[in-house]
Amino acid sequence: MISREQSVAASAPSASSVVSARDLGLVFQTNDGPVTALTGVNLDIRKGDFVSFIGPSGCGKTTFLRVIADLEKATSGTITVNGTTPEDARRNRSYGYVFQAAGLYPWRTIEKNIALPLEIMGYPEAEKRARIERTLELVNLTGFGKKFPWQLSGGMQQRASIARALAFDADLLLMDEPFGALDEIVRDHLNEQLLKLWSQTEKTICFVTHSIPEAVYLSTRIVVMSPRPGRVTDIIDSTLPRERPLDIRETPEFLDIASRVRDGLRAGHSYEE
Repeated sequence: MISREQSVAASAPSASSVVSARDLGLVFQTNDGPVTALTGVNLDIRKGDFVSFIGPSGCGKTTFLRVIADLEKATSGTITVNGTTPEDARRNRSYGYVFQAAGLYPWRTIEKNIALPLEIMGYPEAEKRARIERTLELVNLTGFGKKFPWQLSGGMQQRASIARALAFDADLLLMDEPFGALDEIVRDHLNEQLLKLWSQTEKTICFVTHSIPEAVYLSTRIVVMSPRPGRVTDIIDSTLPRERPLDIRETPEFLDIASRVRDGLRAGHSYEE
């Protein structure tokens, strides 16, 4: 693993960077005065990376994801997505976004929920059908397309939400704590499925979580953030193999990485004012 000093230091963006942030900051203007959500964030996310963001509540993990998605605007520094501005990346539909809640429309079947972005983008009927079938298969929901969301479990609904984000085949997938509300057994199962999905599709994934084991199990890189104002306190390159059975979580290598994440979270609290 790289040293903390090396990992946090800013550098020129690589040609393979999907997301590149330099001295990024965001200040919200509120009725009670300005609130600094992010400050001095320097980060490159490479093509094919699975990057998890972990830190205490309110540290800016979701805010950073929203800046990538052009749902929030940085107030200082720079950020590029696929070499363009976040606004251009949004217009080019360069990413899919999976929210904390599945956000499926209850009056639409699962296949019609998945079809929604394809309808907005004007895909022909035959291609819509092919994409729906392919994404249902990717998330192991073949045969459930005619069901309504209320007929599926919470885990299945979240998989349908992932299918919707994958339907138009963007290379970048942004996931904001999608499994946080699920029980541990279901969460473990979906973690396994997500790794398989990542391996099959070779997407670049940015994943927000509060769980240290989840971050270590899923990621090629783990970004540790401090309490507000959100700073990157450590970036950890995982040494785990790409093939990861659940019992890898009992290995010394896994526990060593988890310990470094935990140390980074504790160290970050020294910034709290």
